[in-house]
Amino acid sequence: MKRTCFVFLLSIFLSSFVFADTIAINHFVIKENPFAQNEIAVVATDSSENILENVSGVFSFSVNGFDEPLTFDKGTAFYRHKIDKSTFMYIKHVNDSGTHSMLYYIYKHDSKIDTFHISWILLLAIPIVLVLLAYAFKRFIIIALILFCVFLYFNHHNGLTVPTFFESIIDGLKGLFH
Repeated sequence: MKRTCFVFLLSIFLSSFVFADTIAINHFVIKENPFAQNEIAVVATDSSENILENVSGVFSFSVNGFDEPLTFDKGTAFYRHKIDKSTFMYIKHVNDSGTHSMLYYIYKHDSKIDTFHISWILLLAIPIVLVLLAYAFKRFIIIALILFCVFLYFNHHNGLTVPTFFESIIDGLKGLFH
């Protein structure tokens, strides 16, 4: 009895010295899935956009507000939902080092998908420039309001809601201070 208890305690003590190297996804890009039509792939990259092939396993992502477990194999995971039309896609991943999010515009034409990363700075700059132009040129107020409404309609029609718009800007500002 003492021997089994000693072996058990010794194995617990020795197992505390064994640590696994944690794999974290801090950067990722969205690309067209080369194996399926109208689908995209999430690729784990480093800061210079080189694929991290050591990333394998299931990671939790939020895609347009819906939690999606993505299975990575050699740095690539496939998002298995079909893209029917051009749309915005807001993808967020939370890990120990913080929140990592990206806003993409997925442009679908013919049978091909092109992805464009949209910076939070651009999202913030467009309304600010419209307000500054309206303030500088009083005759431009009506045109600025019409352009702002077109901007809001385009965003809403393609799936970029107001909360996602502000969440993308806030996440970008948080990234400045980390």
